[in-house]
Amino acid sequence: MEHRYVGGSGLRVSELCLGTMTFGNEADETASHAILDSYAEAGGDFIDTADVYNGGASEEIIGRWLSRQRRDAVVVATKAFWSTGDAANDNGSGRKHLIAAVHASLRRLGTDYIDLYQLHCFDEATPVEETLSTLDQLVRSGLVRYLGVSNYAAWQLQKSVDVARFRGWEPFVAAQPLYNLIDREIEPELVPVCRNEGVGIIAWSPMRGGWLTGKYRRGMTSAPAGSRWDGDKQPWLGNWQDSVDERVWTVTDTLIAVADETGRTPAQVALRWLLQRPGVTAPIVGARTTRQLTDNLGATGWTLDDKQMQRLTAAGDQPLPYPHPYLARSPRRR
Repeated sequence: MEHRYVGGSGLRVSELCLGTMTFGNEADETASHAILDSYAEAGGDFIDTADVYNGGASEEIIGRWLSRQRRDAVVVATKAFWSTGDAANDNGSGRKHLIAAVHASLRRLGTDYIDLYQLHCFDEATPVEETLSTLDQLVRSGLVRYLGVSNYAAWQLQKSVDVARFRGWEPFVAAQPLYNLIDREIEPELVPVCRNEGVGIIAWSPMRGGWLTGKYRRGMTSAPAGSRWDGDKQPWLGNWQDSVDERVWTVTDTLIAVADETGRTPAQVALRWLLQRPGVTAPIVGARTTRQLTDNLGATGWTLDDKQMQRLTAAGDQPLPYPHPYLARSPRRR
């Protein structure tokens, strides 16, 4: 597995990040540790979790595995924002919560520092200066090495970057948005901010909740029973009725066709497309079993050619919102 720098920072990580939201729920500790072992054996060293994943169980499972590893050989990323309790300050990006949250994550992970500490969401209620000064303090204290965000709008990230630069505080080096062949809303605004400001993109749900694995085909009128798209099991992506249209089926058809051409699985092609997109550091791959992980790891070590990339990209292209079509007419330097 190749390694890439996270944005403009000096932090290097494996090109596929292991997501651990299944740990402590769909994957018990034995299965989770087997997944971690397989990932490490393949050259992976970038593990992403969050304090709210399964009530902290994900961090605890990682911590017990981490105790048997060489700590400086693993890049551990976790997140804070959402409620971890019922007290008034058990959520958000205020100073009180963030300091308590980082210490709680350190205890669960069994480590004395976090490599990449990410805000799970933008906090409209807390002054950005309070949040950023607190994060800067955490870095200066040695508890955190690098900073990132997740689920930020472009203006929220740009404002945070500008305030940190003005104050001389630690910058964000990573952004973790929803991004895949179908969900491409970040491309007009967030991607340019990330590329201009040296913020690496760590894409979550690169398989779109399993949609891009090839199990969903044109002509289906409902999701297979028990699948993630059956019912309301993933409200962050939507439901079947609101998510199926001609564009989705065009992307699906093209993905399957390119997979057949390359002799790869649809999941591997979908991940490979992301790996070759501008600004992307690493897609986050989740797994319930080592078999699923092995399939995902097959996205490395090869490339899609230019025509295949263009076909896949064009299949999911959407009309750009104003003012982007207007701006495209303006003169540009060569």
